[in-house]
Amino acid sequence: MRSGKLHFPDRQMLVLKFCALTFSALLPLINPLGSALIFLGVVGYAPPSEFHFLARKVAVSTVLFLLIIELAGATILTFFGISLPVVELSGGLVLAAMGWGLLNQKDGGTVTSAAGTAGVGPLRDQIFYPLTFPITAGPGCIVVTLTLSAHASRPKVAPTILAHLGIALAIVGLGITVWLCYAYAPRIAQKIPPQTAQGILRVIAFVLLCIGVQIGWKGLDALIKSGP
Repeated sequence: MRSGKLHFPDRQMLVLKFCALTFSALLPLINPLGSALIFLGVVGYAPPSEFHFLARKVAVSTVLFLLIIELAGATILTFFGISLPVVELSGGLVLAAMGWGLLNQKDGGTVTSAAGTAGVGPLRDQIFYPLTFPITAGPGCIVVTLTLSAHASRPKVAPTILAHLGIALAIVGLGITVWLCYAYAPRIAQKIPPQTAQGILRVIAFVLLCIGVQIGWKGLDALIKSGP
């Protein structure tokens, strides 16, 4: 490190650091187990082969979606003249609203609402919307991914590439987790009593609300400090 170059152990640590940071930050937002219950409500009664097909497509779509946000998100924001604090505030408000809505729905409301959304067309036409966005990767994921991408940018090229590599590896790992949970969503639901499932959804909704408020407050605080 004294020579200004990253040695092999240091490169590994940088990749692992951003991989662990990204995985831990996005996992509560994607919430594969909780989202699998909503995914099950959307798909409804279908053969296992259909679940496996849709799960694979949604997982791949989620990975590609987050990778595009991670690689090109900052450029897109610059093109439209949108600052990161504004994205954090807007995404936080949207996420908090989603959490509040889920928290105040009646029992079974989440699944019924998702199933009603699925009625607008064939499921295979809904792989990106709403199965990928916003059910799997919502506004919170966009905000967190943009934030991590901004933090991964370093003055030197090599550390920047390694940091982005760590983020990409975490996104791929999350995609695999989504695929497994979605593909076996019926089995997961069978092992969870309905009341327990509703309790889990309520906890998830409250966590989403808290995360949304936290992200929104961070953006608002940055905007206040930046001044007019």
